[in-house]
Amino acid sequence: MVDPVVSHSKNSELDREFLDLALAASGAVRWSLRLDDDGLVWTSGMDALLGLPGADEDTLRARLRELLEPIALSARTAAEWHDLDLEQRLPASDGGTRFVHFHARRHREEGEADRLIGVAADVTRVHQDRQTLTDLADRYRLLVELSPDAICVHQDGVVRYANSATLGILGTDSTDRVVGRAITDFVEADSVPMMRARLRTLTFPGARTKPAEAALHRFDGSRAPVEVVSVLTTWEGRPALQVILRDITDKKAAETSLRYQAALVQHVSNAIIATDRDSLVTSWNPAAEAVYGISADQAMGRPVDELVGARLSPAELLAAGGVSEALHRRGDGNALVVRVTVSEMDDGYVLVCADETARRRAERTFATVIDALDEGVLVVAPTGIIESANPAAQRILGAQPSELVGMDSEWWPMFDENGDRASGDTRPSTVTLRTGKPVNSQVTRVQRDDGESVWLAVSSRALNPDDRPPHRVLVSFSDITESLAARERLEHEATHDPLTGLANRTLVLRHLDSAVNSPDRTEPLAVLFVDLDNFKIVNDSLGHGVGDEVLRNIGQRLVRATSDQELVGRLGGDEFVVATQDSPDHDDLRARADELLRTLTEPTHVDGIRLHVDASVGIVVSRPGDTRSAQDLLRDADVAMYRAKAQGRGRYAFFDVELRERVQRHMLLEQELRHAVPRGQLWVAYQPVVELASERIVGAEALLRWTHPEHGAVSPAEFIPLAEESDLINEVGGFMLRTATREFAELRREHGAELQINANLSPRQLGDPRLHDTVRAALGDAGLPASSLCLEVTENALMLDATSAVRMLRGMRKLGVFLAIDDFGTGYSSLAQLRRLPLDTLKIDRSFVAELSDSDDVQAIVTSIVAMAHAVGLTVVAEGVETAEQLDILRRIGCDHGQGFYFGKPAPLAEFASLRGIAAP
Repeated sequence: MVDPVVSHSKNSELDREFLDLALAASGAVRWSLRLDDDGLVWTSGMDALLGLPGADEDTLRARLRELLEPIALSARTAAEWHDLDLEQRLPASDGGTRFVHFHARRHREEGEADRLIGVAADVTRVHQDRQTLTDLADRYRLLVELSPDAICVHQDGVVRYANSATLGILGTDSTDRVVGRAITDFVEADSVPMMRARLRTLTFPGARTKPAEAALHRFDGSRAPVEVVSVLTTWEGRPALQVILRDITDKKAAETSLRYQAALVQHVSNAIIATDRDSLVTSWNPAAEAVYGISADQAMGRPVDELVGARLSPAELLAAGGVSEALHRRGDGNALVVRVTVSEMDDGYVLVCADETARRRAERTFATVIDALDEGVLVVAPTGIIESANPAAQRILGAQPSELVGMDSEWWPMFDENGDRASGDTRPSTVTLRTGKPVNSQVTRVQRDDGESVWLAVSSRALNPDDRPPHRVLVSFSDITESLAARERLEHEATHDPLTGLANRTLVLRHLDSAVNSPDRTEPLAVLFVDLDNFKIVNDSLGHGVGDEVLRNIGQRLVRATSDQELVGRLGGDEFVVATQDSPDHDDLRARADELLRTLTEPTHVDGIRLHVDASVGIVVSRPGDTRSAQDLLRDADVAMYRAKAQGRGRYAFFDVELRERVQRHMLLEQELRHAVPRGQLWVAYQPVVELASERIVGAEALLRWTHPEHGAVSPAEFIPLAEESDLINEVGGFMLRTATREFAELRREHGAELQINANLSPRQLGDPRLHDTVRAALGDAGLPASSLCLEVTENALMLDATSAVRMLRGMRKLGVFLAIDDFGTGYSSLAQLRRLPLDTLKIDRSFVAELSDSDDVQAIVTSIVAMAHAVGLTVVAEGVETAEQLDILRRIGCDHGQGFYFGKPAPLAEFASLRGIAAP
C-alpha cells in the first residue's frame, strides 16, 4: 500500500527514498498509526514480515493492529518523540518461533492529529545468536567448573572465582573460605615475588605467562606444589587475572623416586649391569666398577660374559629361574664368588651381581674357628632338630656327628644344680627357640648315653633375633665338671675355718642374712656369741700349737651340743657363734646357754695337760620384722658378750634396748669426741687445792670438761674411758695439758701467785713415748716453770707396768715436774713399793675421806697413811673434803692439803680466779 503522507519539498521526498532504500536493505518495514482513529498504514513487505504472504489488506491490518496494541496504549501517555519498543513472538513456517521487533515514536505535524511512526523488523536471528552465546557461556562455565585443572580468577589481588579443582588443591569444599580472600594468603611466601614478577609481564588482554612452578598453602597446613599459567582477562568489565593451576605433587614424587632410584643404582654396593637383547652392556654402575675393576667407559658395548670372566647369558639365566651363584673373575684375574639375579626389561635385561666373596671367606673362617673351639657349638632348627655340631660338642656329649645331626635337642636328660630334672620349658635351647630371648651360662648337668654325667655352662642365642619365633638357635656350652668341683672346694675353703672346719665369718653372715631376709620368716632367730675367757694365757704359756688344739676341741664340743639345723661358726681367734631358730623364748635360751657353758668348761686334755677353759656368752634375739642386718646381730651379740664378761666371766647376758642405746650412745660419742678439740667443745675446769693449816689456795687440779652442742655436758666418767679405748686419750690429754699450762701461767702472772697446777695422766698417756716432748713443749709454750706443774698418776696405772712407769716418771722428774700418785688406797700397792718411784705427793682417795666422821678404823688408816707418807718425804693431799668436820679431823691427823666441794667445785678459770684465799708469793 502506498504511504499517503505528502512531502512538501523535493528534499524530504528524496530523504524518504533514501530511508526506504536503507530499511529495505536491513529487512525493516515502515508503518504509521493515527491515535485518534487508529488509522494504520504500512509499506510493502509487511505481509511477509508478519508471516502472511499474499494476505489481503484487511487481514493484514487486523493482524498488525493486534500486534501494535500494547505499544499504542503506551504511546497515548508517552511524551512526543519518546521511543517505544515492542517485541512479539510469531509462528514460523517450519513450526518454530519467529521474533518481530517494533520500534516507534509519537509524532505530530502541523494541522494533523497525533500519530505513531515506526519500523518493524525480523529479529529472530538476533535471538538465535543471543541463545547461542548463552549456551556457549553455560558450556564454558561447566567446562571450567568440571576441569581437572584448578582455575581461579583474582582481581586487584582478591580471589573472585575458584573452581572445585582449586578448592580440592587447597583442601576445602567451601567456596566461601577462598573467594574474597587475598590471593597471597594461599601462596607460599617464597613464591610470591616470582608470581608478581610474572604478572607484571602481562600488558594486554589475552596475554599469558609461561608455565612456572609455585607452592600453595593448604588449609591443613601442608604444602602443595603446582604448575601455574596466568592469563590477563576481564571480570565484570574490569581487568582481572585468570590462573590455571595443575597439582604436580605426584610429578614431584615421581621425580624424587626417579632421582632416588638413580642414586640407589649409583651408590648400592651391588654391581647393577644393564644389557640389550644381545647381552651387550648398556649400563655399568660404580659398584660394578669396584667389584670387577673395570671402568664404565671400558665396559659399555662389550659382551657381559667377557667382562665378568665367566659364561653369563641373561636370557638363559632368566629361563633357569633368574638366580645363580657362580665364580667370576675381576679384571686383574682374581676370583670372585658372585650371586647373580636377572630381570627382564623392555629392551634387554638388568643383572644384579652381589659379591659374596667376603661372606664366603668369613663363613669358611667361622667354620674353621668353630671347629677349633674347645667349647661345644650346636645349631638347632626351629623344629628343635640339631642341624650341625662342632667336634667339641661331639667330644663333650660323647656322640658321633651322625648321632647328633638330625637328633632332637631335648634327647639328653638335663638336671639343674639342685638335681631336679629340667623340663622342656626351662632348657636353654627351648627357651630361646620359643621366645628369642638369650640364655647366658646356665649351669646344668647332662646325662650322656654312656652313663656319665657332665656339668655344662650352657648359653643360647637366636641366630636371627629379628625373625618371629620359632627361631633357629645357636647353643654353646663348655664342660665345667672339673672347674665346678674346684669351685666347690674353693667355696668350702672360702666359707669355712681352716682350723676347726666350722663356718667362718663369711658363711655365718651369709646364713644370718638369709634367715633375717627370708620372705617366709615366721620364727625368731637367736645368735649366741661365745668368747673364751683368758684364752691368751693358754697361748702365751703353752704355745699356739696347744691353743689351736684347744680351739678345735671347743669347736667339736659346740657341734655336738647343737642340732643339724643350727649353725656353728668360728669368727676368728677364740670367738665362736651359734645361730638357732629352735629356741624361741628367753627361758629356752638361758637353758641353752647354761648347757653350752657346762660343755665348754669340762676339763680338756691336750698333750697330757689338763686344761680348764671358761667362756662368756652374749645372746641376741631377732624376731620377724626386725630390721637389723646380719652384721648388726653379730655386733649386738658381741656387745652382750662383753656385758657377760663384765659381770664376772663364765656367764651369759642378753642384749636389750637399754644396752643397745648405751652402745649407740657410746659409738656416737666416740665419733663426736674425735672432732671435739677442733670444734672447741672441750674446756678445762679448775678445782682449788687448799693448804689445810691456813686454808689458803696453793694450787688447783685441772679437770677436762666436754660441752656438746646437742648432748650438753658429757660426764668425764663417760668420755674419758671412751678416749682411753679409742686411742684419743693422747690427743685429748695433750689438749688439756696445753690449755691448763697456758691458762694457769696467765693466772699466775695476773695474780703474782706461786700456784701449782695438777694435771692427770691416764695409763695410755703414761705409755706414750712422746709424753716427755709433749710436757716440755706445753711448759715452754706457756712460759710456766716446770716446778709449777704436778702430774697425777693413778695407783692402778703404776701397777700395770711398773718398770715402764718408773722409766717415764723419772724422765718427767728430770724436767723438774712434780709427780703425784692419785686415788691412793684403791689399789694393791704399798708405801714400800712407792719408795722406788720418784713421787712428791700422795693423794688419799675420796672413799676414805667420806668415812672419816663415821669410822674410827678409817681414821686410823688415814692417820697411818699420812704418817708413813711424811716418813718418806711425801706431801699428802686428801680428796673429797665436803664438811668442816672432815676438815678438822684431817688437820688433827696432820694432812697437808685438801680439795673438795667444801673449798670449791671445779669451775672455769674466771670463776676460779675470783676465789678468795689464793696464796701470795
